Amino acid sequence: MQLKNNKGTMATKKFKCKVCGYVHEGDAAPEKCPVCQAPASEFEEIVEAGETDKPAKKGLNTDGNTYTIIYSCVVVVIVAFLLAFVSKALEPQSMANVRIDKKSQILAALNLRDVEKTEVEKTYDEVVVADEIIDKDGNVVKDGTSKDADGFAVEDKNISDSNLPLYVCKVNGETKYVIPVTGKGLWDAIWGYVALNADKNTIYGVYFTHKGETAGLGAIITEYDKFQKQFEGKKLMNDDKSAVAISVVKKGKVVNGLSDDSRCDAITGATLTSDGVNNMLHDCISRYMTFLNTNE
Repeated sequence: MQLKNNKGTMATKKFKCKVCGYVHEGDAAPEKCPVCQAPASEFEEIVEAGETDKPAKKGLNTDGNTYTIIYSCVVVVIVAFLLAFVSKALEPQSMANVRIDKKSQILAALNLRDVEKTEVEKTYDEVVVADEIIDKDGNVVKDGTSKDADGFAVEDKNISDSNLPLYVCKVNGETKYVIPVTGKGLWDAIWGYVALNADKNTIYGVYFTHKGETAGLGAIITEYDKFQKQFEGKKLMNDDKSAVAISVVKKGKVVNGLSDDSRCDAITGATLTSDGVNNMLHDCISRYMTFLNTNE
């Protein structure tokens, strides 16, 4: 059956041989291609653009704005769902890594620095007797004997005069106390832990780290040999134990009332980070003064 074109005349169909490209005009494809002898099955009808008898496209127009918007929304919803699912699935492992990292830092302050990751929690349980919460008056708010639920669970932003974490530890049979400290360096947050001997005045060890200090300068606060080691054996308080004495100052700088027993050298070229550590120690440890002056 022939079709009428826009002028009312009968339109002849065209069929193209897929083998040699020969074009045949007629109602149907030829039984054989006169050029290459290919059978009729190798012919396909040529549909020219603008034919009035072309059937209307059914369904959603994939070239339109509506399709683009709907498609984009569906993709966003699917990606958001997948991200939420993955985040939820990985949450337990992520929390475990954060917990292990924090315990590693506390152990480092106790000079237990080479503990394998798989052994951190076991070593921590052996060393840390309790993670207490005390207040500025030295009163025990929570005894921390259940571990991880009291002082350990206090986030840095929630530390206050009435909510002070204190880790009571035993290292080689000797009592040690670990105090968390937080402050600000040159670019971002700095934090760490200070471990004290049973006299509550002699520093047993420290651990400091940061979020974004300058590599090779301020970032040296994380290095044991170059910075942290010098704190060992230093005195935390002044002679009458009325104030925090431990200080980080520029080498050679004279500070009235500061003895060598409480003096540590600042990092060359990282004055602001060194000052940040100094201020952090004074600000945070001063909250524990009542406890530090209490004999137990």
